Amino acid sequence: MKFIVNSSYLLKQLSAINGVITTNPVVPILENFLFEIDKNRLTVTASDLQTSMVSELNIESKEKGNIAVPARILLDTLKNLPDQPVTFSMDESTYAIEISSDNGRYKLAGENATDFPKVPSVSNDFSAVIPSDVLSRALSNTIFATSSDELRPAMTGVYINITDKHATFVSTDGHRLVRYRRSDVTTDSGNAIIVPRKALNLLKSTLPTDNTEVSMDFNLSNAFFRFGNIKMICRLIDERFPDYENVIPTQNPIKMTINRSEFLASLKRIAIYANKTTHQVRLKITGSSLQVSAEDLDFSNEANERLACEHEGGDIEIGFSARFLVEILSNLDCESVKLNMSAPNKAGLIVPADKSKDEDILMLVMPVMLNQYA
Repeated sequence: MKFIVNSSYLLKQLSAINGVITTNPVVPILENFLFEIDKNRLTVTASDLQTSMVSELNIESKEKGNIAVPARILLDTLKNLPDQPVTFSMDESTYAIEISSDNGRYKLAGENATDFPKVPSVSNDFSAVIPSDVLSRALSNTIFATSSDELRPAMTGVYINITDKHATFVSTDGHRLVRYRRSDVTTDSGNAIIVPRKALNLLKSTLPTDNTEVSMDFNLSNAFFRFGNIKMICRLIDERFPDYENVIPTQNPIKMTINRSEFLASLKRIAIYANKTTHQVRLKITGSSLQVSAEDLDFSNEANERLACEHEGGDIEIGFSARFLVEILSNLDCESVKLNMSAPNKAGLIVPADKSKDEDILMLVMPVMLNQYA
């Protein structure tokens, strides 16, 4: 079995799906790419059992066949080859692989393709189409707030609910919550699923920068994403997502509007002086000024800064984790943000001061009880 392909072209396609492969997989065969050749078409699959990614390439061949190729040695070889055509020759009885290039010949041992797990097929019980830039933005704004606590599996993924009115992406780890909503993405057959964080990180890193349409199909157990010549199939999290709407406070009479980048820069400086366990910073809003301060009593470290802001409602003094605030503000790209609050022991809501037409972002952060220092 033989085929010819450009080295840089093959490397680019393999690199796009290589993120699925883990260093110590449950089944050793998963350290390989599955190569399936059908004349001038090569289909490459990478999998970790939970998530599979498939790329289709054009090659020069007149044959049919399949073989499992060791991923790491193949990628390392291609990375160090100049841009040129390479010829793959494979012996289907011994699974020996020989790569020939202008520079030389490289032999490696493949494996039987029949041992490679089958990629699940997804019936389109539910389907939707979303532009890649919209999906990428939705994932950027939500993945960071997912939980890493395996005891609460529903929180380790992003909840996606697409209805005939809008698409909603929600993530939470119990300390913060992000709700990202688009009114320009809808579908007639509404459905809600929870997609694992690893799969979404892989999807986000593979999405094209140009505005390509991504088709999504879901059934009860799997999600299927397709764009360009790449497909991703992942197992869904079969758990009930927390009732997030009830957590979002609706009455927030205290509102502060502030320049996002100035607030973020101040928090990064003040956080250096915060307690390394709680990361607590204190926000004191009085009139049109915000005082940001932190103290670490164990090391007698202390810092405070004053920033200008716009303020409605009563004065307030409230504590938050600097780490959470910095992450939230870093993931927003607006000029100014609003921090809406009701009391020192109630959640604060951070939203962009200027909302765009089709986008609605709400980020909730739970307060940290203040240490009483002067």
